[in-house]
Amino acid sequence: MKFPRSLTQKLRSRIADGTIRSLRSNEVEIDFFSNDYLGFSRNKAIDQKYLSSLKELDFPNGSTGSRLISGNFQIHENTEGDLAVFFQAEAALLFNSGYDANLGLLSAILQRNDCVFYDRLAHASIRDGIQLSKASSFGFDHNDLDDLKKKVKKAKSLNGHNYLVVESVYSMDGDEAPLDELANFCQENDLYLIVDEAHATGVFGKQGRGLVSELGLERMVFARVHTFGKALGCHGAVVLGSEDLRNYLVNFSRSFIYTTAMPPAEVLRIRSAFDELQVTDQMDKLHKIIQVFVSRVSELDLTIHFIKSRSPIQSYILSDPKRTDEINKVLSYEKIGAKVILAPTVPNGQERIRICLHSFNSSQEVDRILQLLSTFV
Repeated sequence: MKFPRSLTQKLRSRIADGTIRSLRSNEVEIDFFSNDYLGFSRNKAIDQKYLSSLKELDFPNGSTGSRLISGNFQIHENTEGDLAVFFQAEAALLFNSGYDANLGLLSAILQRNDCVFYDRLAHASIRDGIQLSKASSFGFDHNDLDDLKKKVKKAKSLNGHNYLVVESVYSMDGDEAPLDELANFCQENDLYLIVDEAHATGVFGKQGRGLVSELGLERMVFARVHTFGKALGCHGAVVLGSEDLRNYLVNFSRSFIYTTAMPPAEVLRIRSAFDELQVTDQMDKLHKIIQVFVSRVSELDLTIHFIKSRSPIQSYILSDPKRTDEINKVLSYEKIGAKVILAPTVPNGQERIRICLHSFNSSQEVDRILQLLSTFV
């Protein structure tokens, strides 16, 4: 069967400008590209607890249907209750992924006549959720409160509710939203604040509760999204908020209603990961290697090339994006897993090598990749 001409042209355009994507096996010796910040995907204590509990699990292997039909089990309800307590929220609702959570949350709550303001560097799942809604949307310059204020003032003539959506830690830059200022601004101007904590879960806050918790802002945030596929090393996500929000999403969130529920075994894996999160020393190890990395960047006089970050995400901005193939080949030859990120994932001119640090990385590995990068300055 013929492939549509317009789609062929789009593929050829990607090939021509060097931004074509492809799937490759991850055969590397040094992991600087996964989101497995705490090494939980390979944590034997979690495996043992999970496998032991699995033997006692009196549920089917599959969930058999959506939560509203046959896929709702006591383990779902118990886990949501425990997550609400852990994150100091009134209620919680599990989703199959962070993408599903953002899509389902934003497309459901944003109504016609509402306005939603979002950081221009917000994740694709946030943008897609907004796009599926009937709300008027306004992007503001990254972490720029003055630009946000201008956008809010301009949109005040509309008659609905106003929402602000940000990430606590940005997935490509690794920097943080000024949550204190944003939360105060929302309270003063009657905006509902929504925070995606995907890259702060397991990284910031007491026992990895996230940046909202670290700053004590739980009561000032309308909804939080925490994902489990990064520092927790498993899969899924949770939306935290009021009991009214949970009930509303159960009734109106399409990505929750019209999908097969998360299998009980996967919920059990999430529980095992959160049990480990409350006793692990991996968070301390992670922050120590981040400090080592930042220190070595300064010593090698590379600071100007990196976006300032205290998170595991460290982005080296390429001074010459045309050298990406050369850099990729060197990384591949050295068996170093670090990703070159190109447009449209990041803006043109902001192409970068995205380095993800982990609790299991060594100072020697840090030296190895930074010495390599210093040759491209």
